[in-house]
Parts: sequence; C-alpha cells; structure tokens
Amino acid sequence: MDAFTDNLWLATLRPVDRKRLAPHLTERPFDTGLMLYDIGEAVDCIWFPLHGVVSLMTVLDEGHAVETAAIGREGLVGVTCGPLNGRAATRAICQIEGVAACCDADTFAELLAESAPMRAALSRFTEGLMAQVQQSAACNAQHRLDQRLARWLLATQDRTDSARLELTQADVAGMLGVRRATVSEVGAELEGRGLIRRGRGWVEVLDRDALEGAACGCYGLVRGVMADLGQPRRVAA
Repeated sequence: MDAFTDNLWLATLRPVDRKRLAPHLTERPFDTGLMLYDIGEAVDCIWFPLHGVVSLMTVLDEGHAVETAAIGREGLVGVTCGPLNGRAATRAICQIEGVAACCDADTFAELLAESAPMRAALSRFTEGLMAQVQQSAACNAQHRLDQRLARWLLATQDRTDSARLELTQADVAGMLGVRRATVSEVGAELEGRGLIRRGRGWVEVLDRDALEGAACGCYGLVRGVMADLGQPRRVAA
C-alpha cells in the first residue's frame, strides 16, 4: 500500500511535506469494533485510513452513543477532538475494518508547526468535518429514519468504494442511535423498493441513484461543502 496514494488527505500534501512525514508513518490494521480512543483518553496517535471507516461517536449521559461523523480514506483521525496531544471529546470506533498509516501525535504536531501548507490542509479537512457534525445533528433531530439510513449508507459506500458493505443490523443501529428492530423494519422497506439488498452481516447498494433520491438533502449539502473545500465529492455526510 502507498499511504500517499491511498489516503486522499496525504495525497494533497506537497512533496517536501510528504518527504518529512514519510519516515514517521507505520501501517496498522484495524478490525471492526476496535476503539481507537475513548472520551477523556489521551490521543497519542494520528490515524490516516488507507481502507476502512472510523466513526466518531457522541456518548450521552445514559450510555447510549450515536455517530456524528465518519472518516475514511479522505481524512485523518485524532486531531479533531481537541488539541493534538489533548484528551478526546468523542469516541473513535472502527466501523469497517481496514488499514491505516499512523504517526505519533507529538511528531505530527511538530511537522505541522513547521509547514503552513500542512496546517492549511488540516484546516480544510476539519472545516469539512465540522460541517458533517453539524448537519448530522440536525438530520438526527429532524429527518425520518428511512431518509437517514439512505444518507448513511451512501456516505459509507463513498468511503469504501464498494457497493457491498460488511455491516450487521446491530452495527447500523448503533451508528444511527436506534433499536436494531427499527433498522430491520426500515431496511426491509428500502429493500422492498429495490434500493438495497441485505444478508447476514452485509448490505448491498443496488440502485445508488434511487437511494440518493430516498435520502434527505443532508447528503448533498455536506458533499457540496466538502467539494468546495477541495475534498472528493464522493465522500459525504
């Protein structure tokens, strides 16, 4: 794998910044369900996904959690929850298994301090991520679950470049903050319309255009913001 090709944020860096960063990167596989860090923990590593998806989860008082952002090969995990070497304000869970290039957080902070273009690239990414978080909060409060599920499946497909998503109904329910039975019911509705197909531990997108039509407008809004910031259009809310 080539970190500077497979991770789209790394791919935007200038050659001089790539050269400075490359010796500090190591590849690490991650499995579905792995917690990269939890709320209150020190963040000592920056993760650049090459394949796979990581969810940022907001935890409520009663212990329930809901996904407020997801990061795949378009970005990096570990710098958007507080200071680079601060303590996490969110929980980072690996949603779909993959591989990441990793860098010590203190080292990454030093490299950022020496490069204005790297800091600008990070600012563009975090601005797009903030738009995703804000739109997700509004979406979760206002839109029907079938619309939210369609949006979530589209965004997850964008980050995997695959029509087939290795996800259980429990996985999806956890990300959306609803009961598994509710996801099963709404998933059956989308399947009955020919938009998706489901099996044990997987979901397949059959008609992407129709699924976009079934999703709420949040998907297109965040995709547009990220495109304006120079990020890939196929990585969205």
